[in-house]
Amino acid sequence: KALSEPYSVFTYRYFINNWPDLCFLTMQAERCVGAIVCKLDVHRCRNTHRGYIAMLAVDKELRGRRIGSKLVQLCLDRMRALGADECVLETEVTNEGALALYRSMGFVKEKRLHKYYLNGNDAYRLKFLFKLPEGFYEGLGCLGPPAEPPRNSSA
Repeated sequence: KALSEPYSVFTYRYFINNWPDLCFLTMQAERCVGAIVCKLDVHRCRNTHRGYIAMLAVDKELRGRRIGSKLVQLCLDRMRALGADECVLETEVTNEGALALYRSMGFVKEKRLHKYYLNGNDAYRLKFLFKLPEGFYEGLGCLGPPAEPPRNSSA
């Protein structure tokens, strides 16, 4: 209930069914007080393994107790073990708490997404690099070399 744009139940099922090892709850007795939902796929443009944090929520009364950072770290550790090259997420530019949390964990702003949310607010795409991309030291920057385009076998 603390999300600016809550997902439908079908979206949660999509993540939980496809990436159950990247979705976690924090329970306090019988009550859920924190949740994170993530995935890990091959990024088609760069042929890298890209993690994605779709949702992180912590009970408002319990924020500031490192529940969110522990959930994020749990997912980052799991993504690293699964061979992720990077992890990305979006958060509202006005969400100072989330921006501070992710900055403290090593995420950097990749770009600003104009009017990304239904409420008209902009978002930042944040990125965490598990390792520097191929070509970084040759001057190709954080994006690395583009993936090879598919070869046309009819030519």
